[in-house]
Amino acid sequence: MKAVGGLSRRIIRSMVALALVTTLLALLGSYAFYTVWFLLSPNSFPGPDNPDNWLPTPLEWGWMALTVVVALGAAISFALKLSKPIVGPLNAVAESLRQVAQGNLSVRAEFDWQSRGEAAQLVHDFNVMAERLERMDHERRFWNAAIAHELRTPVTVLRGRLQGLTEGVFEPAPALFRSLLTQVEGLGRLIEDLRLLGLAENGRLELRQELADLETEVTAVVRAIGPSLQEAGFAVSCHVDAQQVLCDPVRMRQGLLALLENALRHAVPGPLHIQVRILEGSCHLLVEDCGPGVPEPLVAQIFEAFQRGASHGHGSGLGLAVVQAIARAHGGDVICRPSTLGGTAFDLHWPI
Repeated sequence: MKAVGGLSRRIIRSMVALALVTTLLALLGSYAFYTVWFLLSPNSFPGPDNPDNWLPTPLEWGWMALTVVVALGAAISFALKLSKPIVGPLNAVAESLRQVAQGNLSVRAEFDWQSRGEAAQLVHDFNVMAERLERMDHERRFWNAAIAHELRTPVTVLRGRLQGLTEGVFEPAPALFRSLLTQVEGLGRLIEDLRLLGLAENGRLELRQELADLETEVTAVVRAIGPSLQEAGFAVSCHVDAQQVLCDPVRMRQGLLALLENALRHAVPGPLHIQVRILEGSCHLLVEDCGPGVPEPLVAQIFEAFQRGASHGHGSGLGLAVVQAIARAHGGDVICRPSTLGGTAFDLHWPI
């Protein structure tokens, strides 16, 4: 605040100095001009040759004083008018910055509509920065809480089972070890999803693109998750255009697996269609189920991390966020829309 106030005072002092120097130069310049003129052409100035005539009369002294006072008053007035639209926004930004430094990220600098140019842009840029910081802080808090919540369940299960084994409560058995392995695999999957989303958020998700046969990739994924789908009552059908496309096959398998696991957790048993189509220079990977569909209010946020819809107890809520990150890393996107089967269709598409 002191620095901003000092700027206002410097502007006023500069304007006063400028007005004073300009006025004195004008007055003294006039005397110098007439002196040179008289020396070159004395006959142009009638009157007795008296040196005292060169000195200003009291009236002239008064006129010069009045001129200087008026010039200084005008300079101060213009300086105040000039400094107000500059110093005002700076004061607002300085005060807001002080509050941000104290942890109040919701503060915004008041915009002075009389300000123009750089001053107005400064206030706008500060408000944008403060809004982004507040959003990032909110997302950080949300992610910390969500990650802690997701880790709590598998870690608690592992701890309980291992403690039971240590104390002899549980007998070592293949079924128990398979259960522990499932929990560990879930933790590994959660960590990998979080790592992928972090890389995508920072623009560092690297792709190893190559010409891939998506029919082979889709078949491999369906073979891996097919037994779980069949056991749950899903009838999987595939239709893949016979054409190689440029993509990262590992990431595409990861995205398709996330879509099928999403259907396994949230869709009702029934037909499940997987399609790969080439349309208008884009490759579309579609997964369609037969219900119950996604409520309209949830469609806009379904690809956000830790969104589970109505099934709050299943999954980490990261699968669809991972699919979106993979699609955007390929220069495409993923959309959610009603399917021809009466449920939901997820369309992961990217340009080829």
